[in-house]
Amino acid sequence: MAADSRIRVLLVDDHQMVRQGLIFFLSTQPGIEVVGQAASGEEALALVQALSPDVVLMDIVLPGLDGIEALHQIGKTHPSTDVIVLSSFIDDTKLKQAIQAGAAGYLMKDVDPEELAQAIHATRRGEIYLHPKAARRLAEMLRPGPDEQQEPPPAVLTERELQVLELVTRGLSNQEIAAELSITLKTVKAHVSSILQKLGLENRVQATLYALRHQIVELD
Repeated sequence: MAADSRIRVLLVDDHQMVRQGLIFFLSTQPGIEVVGQAASGEEALALVQALSPDVVLMDIVLPGLDGIEALHQIGKTHPSTDVIVLSSFIDDTKLKQAIQAGAAGYLMKDVDPEELAQAIHATRRGEIYLHPKAARRLAEMLRPGPDEQQEPPPAVLTERELQVLELVTRGLSNQEIAAELSITLKTVKAHVSSILQKLGLENRVQATLYALRHQIVELD
């Protein structure tokens, strides 16, 4: 892979040892280049502005400006930058807030280098990459309780759009959806755009939350 096609990554964590470990891990992975590191949310925003990284690996517990607010601001100012949360624990509230803020992934800090690299590449393909525990917790949080009436999803999506939404929720990229449904990549992109517009959503992460909430698909 040519140097100019490498995925440019910014690391955000208030612990220097964690950042150094990530640099060591990622330096062994082809196609990935660490372009900077930050120890706070404010520093992360400044470096995103200065470096325009492709992917930000960020803890959500940070001094000063926390990771959730940093996520919101990155999404507003640099929507083409993907943010993967890298946390030492799964907190239901933080998990839901991170996904709603537009995080493209949620991983644990004990992830092995190969899986971390896989997640980085996956998010650049437009996929959502969740640690299995995070996916289960998210699905459980969105599942209606026994006393909660489940409303059917609004009847605004076509049958094909529902199929595309299900595959988006399962983490397939546009290219993989095209192959699965035997349609063109251009058609998939048109369907995804139509789904987001009809449901008043901004991105694939919000579409996934919608699909889980309405039980269009359940994550195992």
